Amino acid sequence: MLSFDKVNVTIAGVHVLRQLSFTIAHGATCALIGHNGAGKTTTVRTIMGFTEMTGGLTFNAENLAKVPPHLRPGLGIGYAPEDRRLFSAFTVEENVLLPARVGKLSAAETARRLERAYMVMPELKELAPRPAGSVSGGQGKMVALGRALMLGTKFVILDEPFQGLAPVLAQRYAEALRRLRAHDPDIAILITESNPKLLEAFADTTLTIERGEILSTKKRDGASHIMAAPAASHTGDRT
Repeated sequence: MLSFDKVNVTIAGVHVLRQLSFTIAHGATCALIGHNGAGKTTTVRTIMGFTEMTGGLTFNAENLAKVPPHLRPGLGIGYAPEDRRLFSAFTVEENVLLPARVGKLSAAETARRLERAYMVMPELKELAPRPAGSVSGGQGKMVALGRALMLGTKFVILDEPFQGLAPVLAQRYAEALRRLRAHDPDIAILITESNPKLLEAFADTTLTIERGEILSTKKRDGASHIMAAPAASHTGDRT
């Protein structure tokens, strides 16, 4: 589904991604693990078209490098950034609906996808009328996931989704991902994380990245789409 082939990214003269190569299969859950500054966020930003890159990047056999950033979500790619980036003056539901409106989805399709987001996260429906600026950081992560699901029909990228979450909210987030997987078994999911232990039982494949290079690829024995709830993480990565 998604393939990096010797991708290089340089930012402000610093070589951040170095000959990065890996593939995420259709319907797979993949964890991208690395320390702060390893290149995790740069990797997901490259998928979304927010960096200048060389090398090969394809999505469903299409040359993604030739697709402008504003058109990539229309391919079925949803992205929940680590910092959430909510519009505080909008309600929670308005934040969730924003990608559908920008993408000019029909009213019927928008309603269908909103119902899907509420099915995955029932508590999001309860928060719907509240101003986004009034929700907690953990609730904001849920809103960001709901927003990503409005366009992420084939592939969802979650950048440090468990970072800073209290254990109870981490459990709820994991439950939401289990419901998403049960509802959409064909969707591919990429999750970045700093803690190598956090997603061991959560991902089919674990990629370890360091200094912008994939050091190892580990497939979980008997990998399935059943996810265990992780503990909370308190580290972040903005590189």
